[in-house]
Amino acid sequence: MTLQRILTAAVLIPVVGAIVWWCPPEALAALAALVLLLALWEFFRLGDQCGFHAYRRWTMFCTVGIFYAQFAAGRVEQHSLGSGVEVVRNVSNLISVEGVLLVFAMGAAWIGLVSRRPVAEVLPAVSVSAAALLMLALPFSYLVRLQEIEEGRKLVLFTLFLVWTGDMAAYFVGRAFGRLPMAPVLSPKKTWEGAVGNLVGSLLVALVFVRWLDADLTTLLLVAALANIAGQAGDLIESTYKRGAGAKESGGLLPGHGGMLDRIDSLVFAAPVVWCYFGWFLRSR
Repeated sequence: MTLQRILTAAVLIPVVGAIVWWCPPEALAALAALVLLLALWEFFRLGDQCGFHAYRRWTMFCTVGIFYAQFAAGRVEQHSLGSGVEVVRNVSNLISVEGVLLVFAMGAAWIGLVSRRPVAEVLPAVSVSAAALLMLALPFSYLVRLQEIEEGRKLVLFTLFLVWTGDMAAYFVGRAFGRLPMAPVLSPKKTWEGAVGNLVGSLLVALVFVRWLDADLTTLLLVAALANIAGQAGDLIESTYKRGAGAKESGGLLPGHGGMLDRIDSLVFAAPVVWCYFGWFLRSR
């Protein structure tokens, strides 16, 4: 299992890194959407095992809409009108994230009304569909939004590496030194020692990236720490989903890592934390 985990990571990390750094933003947005759709499919299967049968096609359609809206939100062009006056407009934003969420809610309600499913299944179907959109698609889509700000490619790589390094550190530190269970009911193998190793791994990534990002060290360490904590929370909530469904892994797509949802669970909540600072807080100052 350890060898499979290492080999899978050795293949995926360079490939994803190359796409982020060299491919156009459209390619990263498309890849992120594809990854999330695969994770959603696994999430829906967990829901099925709990007796919650989602509106799969509608939820996945709206997920694509969210990724489009996030991508379009960062595509702007400036026009100078002279005398220091500039007009900034969005080039291709046909619908906002809020608009997609509203369309999803109205569509889910309509499907619930006209569907031939038993009435008792409507509430579970709407619930698991909304959970997929709000707990997975929306936060993960901020990885796309992150690439659109200044030094965006570097920030995407920073986010990916702090999650990857933290996960690997947690795995090996936990195996070697783990004694104190962190959440025995949710994930018996997770330990506090592994969680500390996870945090330290992310902080080391901040130390490596600080000059490349030309950022303040204290600030970058804080962002890395907050993103790491959010990522570990994402890992635990995904363990909760699996435990509730009676599943050990979300799938078997990635040897040694489980399913796609297992692979991105930390990234789902880490990405919006990084964006909140670099894409929102810095701009508002």
